[in-house]
Amino acid sequence: MSAPDRLWINVTLFDGLNTAAEPMVVAVKNGLIERVCPMSELSASEREAGEVFDAECRLLTPGLVDCHTHLVFGGSRAGEFEARLEGQSYEAIARAGGGILSTVRATRVASEDELFASALPRLEALMSEGVTTVEIKSGYGLTVEDELKMLRVARRLGCERPVRVVTTLLGAHALPPEYKDDADGYIELVCHRMIPAAAAEGLADAVDVFCEGIGFSVAQCQRVYAAAKAHGLAIKGHTEQLSNLGGSAAAAHAGALSVDHIEYLDEAGVKALAEAGTVATLLPGAFYMLRETKVPPIELLRRYGVPMALATDANPGTSPIFSLRLMLNMACTLFRLTPLEALSGVTAHGARALGLHQQTGRIAPGLRADLCLWNTSNPAELAYSVGLPTLARRVFAGNSH
Repeated sequence: MSAPDRLWINVTLFDGLNTAAEPMVVAVKNGLIERVCPMSELSASEREAGEVFDAECRLLTPGLVDCHTHLVFGGSRAGEFEARLEGQSYEAIARAGGGILSTVRATRVASEDELFASALPRLEALMSEGVTTVEIKSGYGLTVEDELKMLRVARRLGCERPVRVVTTLLGAHALPPEYKDDADGYIELVCHRMIPAAAAEGLADAVDVFCEGIGFSVAQCQRVYAAAKAHGLAIKGHTEQLSNLGGSAAAAHAGALSVDHIEYLDEAGVKALAEAGTVATLLPGAFYMLRETKVPPIELLRRYGVPMALATDANPGTSPIFSLRLMLNMACTLFRLTPLEALSGVTAHGARALGLHQQTGRIAPGLRADLCLWNTSNPAELAYSVGLPTLARRVFAGNSH
């Protein structure tokens, strides 16, 4: 092994999928993981190389990946939170002009600087818990100019903080008031103006859709997928959150990286995900906030071997929660994931949901040295307790922050 820049010794290693049975060594060079081996294989000369961190058997995990967020938005929807508690449904609020459209109005009038200033503390809250990669969606502008504005803010966040930001164009998030009775006309705008503009400016890594009765039909979403692929962009889907329209299977057949929410996903849909290699992203924050009772088909996903990612869905309406650590606990208590399944969901499988599994999400040679050192030796502690154990060190591309 050539002399590493940094050497992590005596670590209890969770590599993104499994926990090592003995104390391990992780060698980092030029921001990449160079070697992972048991302590027993480390020579005396190697111990002298570079900067050495003794973890004292504390837990080392990959940097956490939040693969589904809506961090950039204007305004607040605390009033809708009150309305739901008073008995109004999410769908009724949306049809009355609330929901997504209320955030659209606030986002449209906000400047890029204002959106950046409001999004920054949300991002920093995630980073403080160990997030090193985060996906940020647009979807609250619903015009070409406002969607691009949101994406520019998301890119700026990734430039000004030590975190990897993946951007997703979610133009097909809701029907804007200008197209109230013309959903097909709006999809034409998304396909022929919005996606080309985002691709031309290099502002989007992927394109997402909301396939639902209060969103867009399967056929309309398929048109968006085709346009995204024509411009070299990956695709994702908000599917089967409130009903089973077959949107997950359609997204999988189109080559989607992930389908997200999926509470109403059936066995045929799960089989389609398995066959396509599409990740199922679980969003317990929205399930919790909406007081849903339909749990995603966890046993079916296990049976078919579908990777389960986990994310905050951080957004102003249905998951105003900016804690990925809390999602670990919710996934276990609400969805009955095991602690290790939940932790894989915010590391290896979260990275796969963004198409980044060959760059980050695991502790393996050749991948980015995105790491978290925790004040515990037990991986289950990260899902078991809320607020503790604390993050001892966050490492992004080999550098501590």
